[in-house]
Amino acid sequence: MSKIQSFAHWLALGTVLHGWAYSALGHITEAMAQIEHGLEDYRRTGSIIDLPYLLSLKAEALHLAHRTAEALEAIQEADKLVERSEARSWCAELNRLRGVFLAALGAEDAEIENSLCAAIRIAKEQKSVSLAKRAEATYAEYWRQIASGSEGRGFRLPLW
Repeated sequence: MSKIQSFAHWLALGTVLHGWAYSALGHITEAMAQIEHGLEDYRRTGSIIDLPYLLSLKAEALHLAHRTAEALEAIQEADKLVERSEARSWCAELNRLRGVFLAALGAEDAEIENSLCAAIRIAKEQKSVSLAKRAEATYAEYWRQIASGSEGRGFRLPLW
């Protein structure tokens, strides 16, 4: 329908979402190509409001492809767009994902904890129950893995 009606915005969103779902199935090369194509198309619309969300999907796909440093770069790009647009609806999730990626890269515990705590705080401030629960679950898993002896270094926290 988006192609027929020329809804470029929705078609680009759908392309990124399709690529993200494809990455979860393990089809990383095809997924990344779709995500990049969808992001290019979305940027051509001139809109930036959904870009932080779309970049978070790209970051998740990169992380699944074991390209976590690049995933962190996508989150940093999303942060800059949030500051520029002041659209903060996805800030909690960006912070949660940053914590996940920092943990996978073996960052300092304080940096990981700051990101995860910020995710929880922001979600609660925004009264987003689902994002707060997601961030709290990730934070709990982080501490469970530390308690089990992994010391927070290089382990994989859940994306979802």
